[in-house]
Amino acid sequence: MSASTPKAQIVFVAPAVLARANAAAFLSISESMLIDLVAKGQAPKPRKISAGRSGWLVKELQAWADGLPVSDLLPPVNCGLGRAGKGDYAAMADKQSASLPSHSTRSAS
Repeated sequence: MSASTPKAQIVFVAPAVLARANAAAFLSISESMLIDLVAKGQAPKPRKISAGRSGWLVKELQAWADGLPVSDLLPPVNCGLGRAGKGDYAAMADKQSASLPSHSTRSAS
């Protein structure tokens, strides 16, 4: 009888703390926007990890994002909704632009 070697298991562990660039990416905002929101007290503050390192707790970022109000703004046409950016939002944007008054152009005589 030969002893069988146990198979290696793949384990995924979600990070508990994110560096500034990753925290901003997690929220889909720029690093400067994250810093501005923190400075204004509108976003969670980073936590001190060690003497020269700080980061944001994922659970605090998630809780903050979950508490944001629902937006009434439509995403941009090139957001990837639908095929080649032509989803329902693109159709709505086309309808909105079609309802705007058109500017007539004068022909040169």
